[in-house]
Amino acid sequence: MRDAVIVDAVRTPIGKRNGSLSTVHAADLSARVLTALVDRTGVDPATVDDVMWGCVTQIGDQSSNIGRFAVLAAGWPEHVPGVTVNRACGSSQQAVDSAAHAVMAGQYDLVVAGGVETMSRVPLGSHRTTGQPYGPAVLERYEGFEFSQGIGAELIAERWGLSRKQLDEFASASHAKAAAAIDDGAFEDHVVPIEADGTKFAVDEGLRRGTSVETLAGLRPSFKEDGVIHAGNSSQISDGAAALLITTTERARELGLAPLARYHTGAVSGADPIAMLTGPIPATEKVLRRAGLSIDDIGVFEVNEAFAPVPLAWLAETGADPERLNPLGGAIAVGHPLGGSGAILMTRMLARMRRRELRYGLQTMCEGGGTANATIIELLR
Repeated sequence: MRDAVIVDAVRTPIGKRNGSLSTVHAADLSARVLTALVDRTGVDPATVDDVMWGCVTQIGDQSSNIGRFAVLAAGWPEHVPGVTVNRACGSSQQAVDSAAHAVMAGQYDLVVAGGVETMSRVPLGSHRTTGQPYGPAVLERYEGFEFSQGIGAELIAERWGLSRKQLDEFASASHAKAAAAIDDGAFEDHVVPIEADGTKFAVDEGLRRGTSVETLAGLRPSFKEDGVIHAGNSSQISDGAAALLITTTERARELGLAPLARYHTGAVSGADPIAMLTGPIPATEKVLRRAGLSIDDIGVFEVNEAFAPVPLAWLAETGADPERLNPLGGAIAVGHPLGGSGAILMTRMLARMRRRELRYGLQTMCEGGGTANATIIELLR
């Protein structure tokens, strides 16, 4: 079987809700990273077999196959196709997985995978404005339960005995780690500055320096009156996009490109759709088993910080080294632009692996409906 390698990975800085990226249409924002990928690699976009693009809320600005219109917005040839992928929060991670699978299978030679979400322009929950999400058969099967990620986070905190103090400690640490990473220039090699309204935007803007357990203490619970989940220990509503160029070692050599990492193994798993966010636990077990690796073989973990209980429960179940978990901070500190987050996490994890010369990295995302992706990549240089 052929291999699949990542040649380059780029992302926008993450914009906070109604912040620096809020005036940029999702197709145009996507085009910025597509253009940057071509500029950095010198690849002729006419040779790209497909653009696989994650996006969750596919209405309004993000409707009509945003992956295809991202290609056109970038000025790429009309014959280059694009497809939009939706696996909830893991959409662009699934795009990366699917691109790698297609390359390994010999159906594609050169693919761009990534995603976008402009939550400032297409608000969370917009899909509920028409029709009946989930359908009557599912609602009957789970009668009396609510499909709410916030309630799911509360259920996880209760099941794993996680106190508000523990969650707030994790949240404040996320801000501290993100601040240290920004100050250290950890993101500069892969962040594409974006100009909007005459201003150049180059740094994730959701970060709140000085966040502490004490500063979070005044925030009211968001989902239950006596709950432990609030805005400060949850991911931020954000805007952003990211893209990765995926090909084979042989094709990269023909193009004069040196691959950064090899796609090692991917897995997807389902879990309880009510608690909803526990999927990364079985997905991690599954991908490690397929890879023939142990948890201790992995040098860095990116577990999306949708809510603080998610990575903490994952940590408790997997026994992973907490020092290797989200070392650059996460979505609690810098935001979670749904359809773009999987690809954004991959660019961040790859940057960490290269700086620290870590052989393996594992990324996993909890997803609406109770699924989760897990992906292992192997550093090549």
